Amino acid sequence: MPREKMISFRNRWTVTSVTVTAGIFVVAAGLGFVLLPRLEAGGQVAGIWDSICRAAGLPRPGTPSETITPDYKTSLVKIATAVPRRRDEEAIGRGATLAQQCAICHGPTGVSSADSPNLAGQYAAVIYKELHDFRTGARANAVMSPFAVNLTDQEIADLSNYYAYLPRLPAYHPTPQLPKPNIVIYGAPMRGIAPCGACHGSLDNKTGSPWLEGQSEAYMKAQLQAFASGERRNDISQQMRNIARAMTPQEIEQAAAYYASQPPDIVKAVD
Repeated sequence: MPREKMISFRNRWTVTSVTVTAGIFVVAAGLGFVLLPRLEAGGQVAGIWDSICRAAGLPRPGTPSETITPDYKTSLVKIATAVPRRRDEEAIGRGATLAQQCAICHGPTGVSSADSPNLAGQYAAVIYKELHDFRTGARANAVMSPFAVNLTDQEIADLSNYYAYLPRLPAYHPTPQLPKPNIVIYGAPMRGIAPCGACHGSLDNKTGSPWLEGQSEAYMKAQLQAFASGERRNDISQQMRNIARAMTPQEIEQAAAYYASQPPDIVKAVD
């Protein structure tokens, strides 16, 4: 007698297997796409198709689509075209006049004697973005917001050009240099934290990211904590919020203390 084929509808085991599998599929589909959505909605569904749409996460018939928008202002700065890459002597001159209003907090040479950020030699795109965000409300500060709200686009560009032109000078209150902590060197890949220098390099950086060497330890710690808590939300694509939330309080303190202890590279950001 010829042996019966294993996979054949004449084989009762094949028929039984297909029937059982099809039955399981039908029962699972009924539970997942009909019964469970009805139970979850409390019976407020129009029919089987409505249940399937609800289970699949699709817009239901007759339901207007809603656009989800954040409940806070977001940064709208186009950094790539924010400021010209070439030095603008006239803009630097106008910025020097405007910067007299900034000296009380940021120092007459762009180096703060308080806990305000040092601006001398900072990347022009960084200063432009932050001033623009202060003006629009994407970033809030009791001192900076009232000052920036009256600035024009040209004045913001002039200030950015001026401070980027200034040489980077040592911090007003230098601290002994500290060894580089692991969070700065390696980040924490398992928690999605890249090394700080991947964005905040002094000579090569991600556009829009400031250089940090010699900045105030208290200021940097406060900003990391603000990103972690969501108080500050003007970072690009939530990158800093995601990183700061994943950092431990000790890592925040280590990163802030390390960068505060480092002398800035004596270079000019605008050539």
